[in-house]
Amino acid sequence: MTREAFIKVLDEKGYSYEIEGDKLVVTGGGFGIQLGSLETLPPGVVFRNRGGVDLRSLETLPPGVEFNNEGGVDLSSLKTLPPGVVFKNGGWVHLDSLETIHPGVEFKNVGHVWLNSLQTLPSGVKFNNEGSVDLRSLKTLPPGVEFKNVGAVNLRSLKTLPSGVEFTNGGDVYLWSLETLPPGVEFKNVGGVYLESLVGGFQEWSGNIEGVDSKMLLNVMIKQGLFI
Repeated sequence: MTREAFIKVLDEKGYSYEIEGDKLVVTGGGFGIQLGSLETLPPGVVFRNRGGVDLRSLETLPPGVEFNNEGGVDLSSLKTLPPGVVFKNGGWVHLDSLETIHPGVEFKNVGHVWLNSLQTLPSGVKFNNEGSVDLRSLKTLPPGVEFKNVGAVNLRSLKTLPSGVEFTNGGDVYLWSLETLPPGVEFKNVGGVYLESLVGGFQEWSGNIEGVDSKMLLNVMIKQGLFI
């Protein structure tokens, strides 16, 4: 889609916008920007509106698109994200059909991140969002992925973790299918750790020593190689 064609769509819907150099900044649309029928966008679009952004039919995301809006972002048909995309929106991010993420993608949004179909992640992806991260279909986790989000992390299909992974998120960690835990993995999350295939849950674990934090005990056991 050309910039001119996109501007025509904005004009027809009554959405306000500004031109800032090579950027086309969408600034207003009442309670949100409803563009659910669009399959493409021109490069350099910035969403800075007060509500959500509905792009549920979008199939590709061009370079330079930014989400700084004050609500959710629906990209539920998108299959791949280009390098360097940063989500800074004030709500959730729906990427339910996403199959590929490139390095340099960062989530700083104020809400949950749904990546339900994703099976692989590149090194260096950062989750700094203020909500949960759902990676329920992920098969492998590379080194260098950071979970610093304020919420739970769902890795329910993962069977192995690389050494050096650290969970510092502000919620539970779900690792129901995990079969091994190598030394170097550490849990510093604010919440429970659910390792159903290994030992069950380390939240109020019945085998814990009275007065000893269950995750502290878990981390000691991991260092001693009890789960490999």
